[in-house]
Amino acid sequence: MINITEPNPEQKSSIALWQLGFRPFFLATAIFSVIAMTLWMGIYQFNWPMPLLGINSIVWHGHEMLFGYALAVIAGFLLAAVKNWTGQQTITGLKLFLLFLLWACARLLPLFNIGSIEIVALLDCLFILLTAIAVASPIIKVKQWAQVGVLAILALMFTANLFYYAGLMGLVENGERIGIYSCLYLVLTMIFVMGRRVIPFFIERGVNENVSLRNRKWLDISSLILLIALWFFDVIYLQSEIAGALAGLLFVLHAIRLFDWHTKALWKSSMLWVLYTAYSFLTLGFALKTASVWFDVSPFLSVHAFTVGGIGTLTLGMMSRVTLGHTGRNVLQPPRGLSIAFILLLIATFTRVILPLLLPDLYNMWIVISQILWIAGFGLFVTLFAPILIKPRIDGQPG
Repeated sequence: MINITEPNPEQKSSIALWQLGFRPFFLATAIFSVIAMTLWMGIYQFNWPMPLLGINSIVWHGHEMLFGYALAVIAGFLLAAVKNWTGQQTITGLKLFLLFLLWACARLLPLFNIGSIEIVALLDCLFILLTAIAVASPIIKVKQWAQVGVLAILALMFTANLFYYAGLMGLVENGERIGIYSCLYLVLTMIFVMGRRVIPFFIERGVNENVSLRNRKWLDISSLILLIALWFFDVIYLQSEIAGALAGLLFVLHAIRLFDWHTKALWKSSMLWVLYTAYSFLTLGFALKTASVWFDVSPFLSVHAFTVGGIGTLTLGMMSRVTLGHTGRNVLQPPRGLSIAFILLLIATFTRVILPLLLPDLYNMWIVISQILWIAGFGLFVTLFAPILIKPRIDGQPG
């Protein structure tokens, strides 16, 4: 049995799942992404009957891949990162287990059609709230106010989830759409804020040459302002032409950032090119958003450029890097086969986003192939990293 209290020295030699937040959340979210995508493929392609507490299956899919998968990855990442930023221990043991249990129950109850929307809403929103508190406590303790933006994003994600469940309960018109798409833009905001810090840092220290990559302050500020404006005109005010113009500007800004961060040497390391390529798909997502307004392009192509190519691929790369680093391993010497998992996700994105543009008559086939590739990529990650996430650090340190 897994001990969820503070481990003693003997337990440290066997299992460490509850010693730091990234461990249970990275492992469980990867497993959940395989399960959720398998079920979505069954529902979408083969009409599997899934009651889901009466939730529309498309709405369920969108919510679970963002609030279920992406938000839990963010929780695991922040619980590890805040410890590094502040020097303060984040939650472990029983507290971590209970936080994880809230997340797991909110995912499983709809799958087994148990309980009610109200119960799931309570558990799911409580998970976000307690995650925010767990992240905020060390930050406030050391007065590291530079991280307040991260806390604000978590608070807004909590609000977006309230809108989603209020929509399901019939309390807010279009609440589901407002909640899901707001969460998408909030996850993108988190990625851009954190990516601006870490991706050039990783590249500079991961290549075998002396490079100094550029971050432009005017680009940081303007891209954030434009992203907020895009959310407003795309989700709240519903002005598609303005949203298309804003997305076009964001494409240009993030293309400049990709140029500033590029060096040929990054393509020699899978741990670097996976992050750079994922960011490229995020940038492409803005171009496709613009194209969906003025050309005959499905708006779901931009959504999946953001989610499959951007969020999915980047989180797979970041989970791999954080896990290796926080278990005492060399982040530039990943397990054999990990690059295959990255490639599977990139092919899944190409199949889901690009091929429908080239051969639209085969749209359903591209979707199912992309779903299979996603399942294979995350399944491979679970196979490679489950033992690493469960077992203690190889250097004997806690965490």
